[in-house]
Amino acid sequence: AGAYSSIVTISESPVQPGVIWVGTNDGNVQVTRDGGASWRNVVDNVKGVPQETHVSRVEASHFDAGSCYVSFDNHRVDDLKPYVFVTRDFGVTWTALANNLPAWGSVNVIREDLRNRNLLFVGTEFGLYVSLNGGAEWKRFMNGMPAVRIDDILIHPRDNDLIVGTHGRSIWILDDI
Repeated sequence: AGAYSSIVTISESPVQPGVIWVGTNDGNVQVTRDGGASWRNVVDNVKGVPQETHVSRVEASHFDAGSCYVSFDNHRVDDLKPYVFVTRDFGVTWTALANNLPAWGSVNVIREDLRNRNLLFVGTEFGLYVSLNGGAEWKRFMNGMPAVRIDDILIHPRDNDLIVGTHGRSIWILDDI
């Protein structure tokens, strides 16, 4: 029981209090719109992800209460495909965003910029990627960033710095993104 059904990622909407998204290690994506009084599992609406795939991150949008990004990591069964999606209607429908990400490299984290809804970052098993158009197209983030596993990304709310936690290369801070 300790290895399954655990919430591994949680994100509350900064736009509307009480809207909370969670992802579990056994592949569930759940949303509440009433502060946790009731929950709805919306993972069956996410098409193209194998069942019970680990949810690596949920990221509630900073611009719209019904929008959330989700990434899945299925490397535990030798599936290294990137799985990245967005919903704009509280999980009723989902749009795939992996588009031109490399076909090999699990996604560990997705973050939406705090000021620009079209600026997204994903951290994969093999590096950091950026999208300037809401996930329609991804480019490898250069500027000295090595091809290393990215475990977490944070955008500092005051300084607008991109803070990247890596596996094996410490923390990278990029000023004033």
